[in-house]
Amino acid sequence: MTTVGATLGALAVMSVGLAPAAAADGIQSQQWYLDAMNAQGLWKVSTGKGISVAVVDTGVNPDTNSLKGQVLPGVDVTGTTGDETDDYTGHGTSMAELIAGTGSGDGIKGVAPGAKIIPIRTVLLGIGKKGEEQGDTSAKAIRAAADSDAKIISMSFETFSAFDGGLEAVQYAESKGKLLIAGVGNSADIAKNYIGYPAKYPGVVGVSAINENGEVAKFSQDGAYVDLASPGVDVPTWCDKTFKSYCAQSNGTSQAAAITSGAAALIWAAHPKWTANQVLRVMIDTAGRDWPKSTPSRYLGYGTIRPAQVLLKGKGVPGAADVDPVTNKKTPGPSVGASPSASASTSSQASNSTSDGRTSAAGSSSDSSGNTTLWVALGAAAAVVVIGGGAFAVIRSRRGV
Repeated sequence: MTTVGATLGALAVMSVGLAPAAAADGIQSQQWYLDAMNAQGLWKVSTGKGISVAVVDTGVNPDTNSLKGQVLPGVDVTGTTGDETDDYTGHGTSMAELIAGTGSGDGIKGVAPGAKIIPIRTVLLGIGKKGEEQGDTSAKAIRAAADSDAKIISMSFETFSAFDGGLEAVQYAESKGKLLIAGVGNSADIAKNYIGYPAKYPGVVGVSAINENGEVAKFSQDGAYVDLASPGVDVPTWCDKTFKSYCAQSNGTSQAAAITSGAAALIWAAHPKWTANQVLRVMIDTAGRDWPKSTPSRYLGYGTIRPAQVLLKGKGVPGAADVDPVTNKKTPGPSVGASPSASASTSSQASNSTSDGRTSAAGSSSDSSGNTTLWVALGAAAAVVVIGGGAFAVIRSRRGV
């Protein structure tokens, strides 16, 4: 693999306190969230087949056991040695495996093992092959992802300020009908109420990180731009660019964004005529929370992702194809999809959703498709305990930068 010299301070940190996983344990045994999500049940309904996810990151190694046959041709916008298959840190490959890894050879099993990955290699504040400053290639990478066949653009990185052309790139991707998902950042302990870009751009779904108990991670950024929450603590990733071992104790909103992208792929594959707005709407409707949907938590947004509620319980109403589920405003781009009154029920099970399409985290334990409290309880109350108190709900402002 080719090494690209890069300053990765702007990347959402992949891990904290890494320790190589014991080979005898098997890395999949460390993927606690798959059991909590009832992945085995989900995969009987959908594996993400037919959906491609663009991974805007450090490149994706297509030759790991888990990614063989999973990686499609992509784009390298770095202008440095190598191409999109040369991962210069191991970060992008990790995110790709979390999304669509097959688990072969005791590799990481992705949330959507039937999906495909389109690698978009970018460099943030990187140094080129001749030592010249490459600058921020993020906007160019997002545009490349928008021009690809991917339906979902997964962005496990964040910068401390808006980058040149970023908003326009996001808007361009929206016009192409893409669902954009990004980690909100890992600097909560040093930069309170700060949310990085691209998560802060209107049109990007910002994802925070939670642990196995459903508590928001101390490092996970909070604010009005958090939309959903997903596992991001003790989530296995590759330890480094050598791809010799996995590290089980890996933490970050990077992982949370990737897992959310995988969950979206499962839902979209089961409902291929839906638009990005409709996929996001049912994810919001079925998210685990114990607070009103009208006042999202600043730590967990609309709640923790629960794809089983859509795929196994038939819950969630997709609504209008061309209306943003956060702002209720029309969005540009493809608008072919289900009618506003259509149900999200699968072919194997009828819908049993509540009349208003909401899901109460505190009151839905009987609907849990996993064997932990992650998807059904704790919610904002847990966020307050971990963060250290204070109000947890704030009126949404994600669509206004």
